[in-house]
Amino acid sequence: MNATKTNDFTSIITGRRSVRQYDPSVKISKEEMTEILTEATLAPSSVNMQPWRFLIIESAEAKAKLATIAKFNQQQVETSAAMIAVFGDLNNFEYAEEIYGTAVERGLMPKEVKEGQLSRLAVHFANLPADINRETVMIDSGLVSMQLMLAARAHGYDTNAIGGFEKDQIAELFGMDKERYIPVMLISIGKAATEGYQSVRLPIDKIAEWK
Repeated sequence: MNATKTNDFTSIITGRRSVRQYDPSVKISKEEMTEILTEATLAPSSVNMQPWRFLIIESAEAKAKLATIAKFNQQQVETSAAMIAVFGDLNNFEYAEEIYGTAVERGLMPKEVKEGQLSRLAVHFANLPADINRETVMIDSGLVSMQLMLAARAHGYDTNAIGGFEKDQIAELFGMDKERYIPVMLISIGKAATEGYQSVRLPIDKIAEWK
């Protein structure tokens, strides 16, 4: 069964469901997963620091390891094409020179603007309280996670955003620095074996007001 791509935005957002059981025979190539992630990373982030980091857990060995800390989501781990662990990088400013320097190389930003921006940002990040940094990283990583799920849907795949796992263990379990990389969520991805349930949304007049 091949995934069917679509560019119909209405069908993407209305067809997205939280899917927990996938067709285990459907795999996603590294090339296509890279496309999905690339589309996801067009999401906005504070001063364009792109603090999101992805761990693609797809091998049987890696999935078995993940299963030990995602006890309430075994079905997704077992049947999905992959589990994507989304982390936030608290040291994201380390990539500032690469991000802004590449913008200059591509003619997207004058060099003097880049130099001015980076000198101001260096002061900003040096004085940034840890809790504010963490909050910003979590918000930005949430934005990329939603965009990842919509990009997956556009490629014909289904997803499930998962918060039920041992967040205090996942970084070390996969050899990552837990002081630097904070877990945001797991996203299962694959081809649905069973339809996700439709769910109710509150009416706009209950959740929005105009002034």
